[in-house]
Amino acid sequence: MRRIPIKRAHVYISGRVQGVFFRSWTAEQARRLGLGGWVRNCHDGRVEAVFEGPAASVDLMVKSSHEGPAHARVDTILDDYSEPPEGLTGFQVRPSA
Repeated sequence: MRRIPIKRAHVYISGRVQGVFFRSWTAEQARRLGLGGWVRNCHDGRVEAVFEGPAASVDLMVKSSHEGPAHARVDTILDDYSEPPEGLTGFQVRPSA
């Protein structure tokens, strides 16, 4: 039996990403893809998120985050794939950082 490689992405999303349901949209998309992790607003106006799961699903979630929900405008995404997966299950919206 082959094991599916698990990947972790830690991202910071900049642009018009607060007040446009970006966190709710992110949680819905991540759950649909079966990802673990979390999303929260940052005090500097960015959105921070961690996605863990099958590599293809993580890559798709990061790619989707470049567009976001209908009223968002994503200017930049800083992504970091260097953190080891923690085995997160379920996806949650966290309080602002």
